[in-house]
Amino acid sequence: MNFKWFGPVALLAALWIGDQIRINRPGHKYRLTVEVETPEGRKSASGVMAVHPDRSYSRGGHTKTVGDAVFVDIGGGKNLVALLAHIDGKLDLDGMNYVALRAYTAAGGKRVSFNEMNRMTGSVPVAGALIPVLVTFADPANPGTARNVPPEDAEAVLGKGYRLQGITAEAVPNGFWPLDFGGVLGEPVTRGIEAKLPWLNGADNRAATALRAAGLPGVDQIDAKETFTRK
Repeated sequence: MNFKWFGPVALLAALWIGDQIRINRPGHKYRLTVEVETPEGRKSASGVMAVHPDRSYSRGGHTKTVGDAVFVDIGGGKNLVALLAHIDGKLDLDGMNYVALRAYTAAGGKRVSFNEMNRMTGSVPVAGALIPVLVTFADPANPGTARNVPPEDAEAVLGKGYRLQGITAEAVPNGFWPLDFGGVLGEPVTRGIEAKLPWLNGADNRAATALRAAGLPGVDQIDAKETFTRK
């Protein structure tokens, strides 16, 4: 057996694998936690998001976020969902890339860079314009029952005794992509919104139906499903 090409081939394979890790490893990850005060006490849920800079420039240098919207079961058949979107005149998908970074900047009073995010510790408030769009579903199986929930007056939509207690962001271990399965390997991205909202996988763009039912602007200018889940 001729092994003369083994060394060069192994070197090329190692270089390719290393480059794929460099390109695909997240810049940082953060946990977004949503807390709601209810008549039955405080309810909360969280999800880990991964923020990926475009190191290969295949996306024109654009950063992207990978993860799912945060679905909070607040009891009494009610729910609150923090979408992967903000409102800036219309629905904006890019704001999720900067939620944690801007929250740490606001909390510390000085600018935090992307390169510093993996050194951040503790949770910080997500407030004001950093709060993602909030919606609720009277029936999670029916996208047409979505309603927008104003963060400052959740009670008006959810009912008496329900209010947004707060939203926080916390930098979590980045891990060793693609082996970030949890524990010492790093926090995995949280999935599960498709189980909560089974119509998301439908072929008839029912995510857009939900956003329109909630009265959100600019639905036709975005990929509506990306407000709920991003791969």
